[in-house]
Amino acid sequence: MIIFDDVSVSYDGNDHPTLSGVSFTVEEGELTLVVGATGSGKSTLLRCINGLVPHFSGGRLSGRVVVDGRDTRHHRPRDLAEVVGFVMQDPAASFVTDTVEEEIAYGLETLGVEAQAMRRRVEETLDLLGLAEIRSAPLTSLSGGQQQRVAIGAVLAAGPRVLVLDEPTSALDPVAAEDVLAALHRLVHDLGITVVIAEHRLERVIHHADSVLLLASSSPGSVTGPLDPAEAMSRSAIHPPLIDLGRTLDWSPLPLSVRDARRRAADLRTRWATATPTSRPLPDGPTLASVSGLGVSRGSRVVLRDLSLELHAGSVTALMGRNGAGKSTLLATLVGQLTPTTGRTRVGDLDPAQARPIEIVRRVGLVPQDPMLLLYSDTVAGECDSADRDFALRSGTTAATLERIAPGLPRERHPRDLSEGQRLSLALAVALASRPPLLLLDEPTRGLDYAAKRRLVELLVELRDDGHGVLLATHDVELAAEVADRVLVIADGEVVADGPCADVLSGSPAFAPQVAKVLHPVRVLTVDEVRSLLESEGVS
Repeated sequence: MIIFDDVSVSYDGNDHPTLSGVSFTVEEGELTLVVGATGSGKSTLLRCINGLVPHFSGGRLSGRVVVDGRDTRHHRPRDLAEVVGFVMQDPAASFVTDTVEEEIAYGLETLGVEAQAMRRRVEETLDLLGLAEIRSAPLTSLSGGQQQRVAIGAVLAAGPRVLVLDEPTSALDPVAAEDVLAALHRLVHDLGITVVIAEHRLERVIHHADSVLLLASSSPGSVTGPLDPAEAMSRSAIHPPLIDLGRTLDWSPLPLSVRDARRRAADLRTRWATATPTSRPLPDGPTLASVSGLGVSRGSRVVLRDLSLELHAGSVTALMGRNGAGKSTLLATLVGQLTPTTGRTRVGDLDPAQARPIEIVRRVGLVPQDPMLLLYSDTVAGECDSADRDFALRSGTTAATLERIAPGLPRERHPRDLSEGQRLSLALAVALASRPPLLLLDEPTRGLDYAAKRRLVELLVELRDDGHGVLLATHDVELAAEVADRVLVIADGEVVADGPCADVLSGSPAFAPQVAKVLHPVRVLTVDEVRSLLESEGVS
């Protein structure tokens, strides 16, 4: 179905090819997972499949890419549209209509689908992706996760034989992500559609994959595979916590699903039934921000209602909940981008809705879901220099922070030419360099590989230990387990859970990390905690 024959792709200004001598075949009716570090060329590989590279994205392509018998050198993306459906990292960039239903129907209209058949396929897609309740909603009013599902639905409705998805679950809550992946699984096994996915959150998708393509960081541009998923995870430096757990415990073969791992871990649950892993008490430092009886509406929709909480110095709080629960709205309200309809909001001694922007940025920094909202310069270096000037920092401070998060990021590259994860790394560096008393991060690991997440965790722990406060709005349960002291879960604009990280996450069917699911009811969240328990038993 998909053939890469000695494919190389180079871009002007790059020191080495993004893809180099790549050859592989993806068979019809397979779900293939593309695995690689942030910026390793996954998006370029995907864009070769529908001809965006080189016809739209530029670059020099040599070799052949053949999809369903069509050579992409001679067939432009519009010629491949009936064969290949493509979902980009940034769903909003692909929207051409105003509402959910119109967006899903648009592709069918361009293909000339008959009206009754179009109506049926739109309804099936709305139901498949859980979008029926917001079918008439303006696309601009949706959360990032809802926009992601609409983008997937708009492509699915057209009925392609090949479906290509770039980070399809990065903005989805755990339940919504599993729903989307289950739907893709059904499309592969029931309809024989070929699916190719690039995804950093491997814990969500590896057990769905039939094969894996590895982009090796040690040999830039090279691709290994397709490999059996278990073999790929045994070879890859990039792997989810479940694989890390299996390696730590010397399990062979490595488990790819929580079910398999639970069967292997039965003796550990017995041995550690009375274990009490250490956990940090909730910090009670000075209050950096507070809301009391907060209500916020967007148009006619009430997003937050009667919300009260405090954020303290020396703490990392994870804000979790399903897509559209109000997480981003709370962050926007704390920096004065939205005005409360009821209640009281304070950041330090300021009412953010009434304060000047310069007063707010001295007290709180926000990294939004779309990192390009913070990036204005023509180069990475220019962005770092601007941040140093804006925050009166010593020259090179922001660049040094960026090097900690994303080592080796090309300084002369334009931010728009970076991968999604690299742009996010740059935006994080801009916000983190000034070390604001309170830091608000909206989906800060979207597009980041596991190594980059680990570096981010180290920075956040450093900030916490220095007395700063951090509020993470995230669907990344593994990040919350690694770094959060406290977890807040909101639903329909109200707090439904608030407590120490282990208390909230360990028994949650939706928000428990992989290790917690494997070892439940033992209150262990991370592989590092497993290693500590092994060390306490004298096992190295």
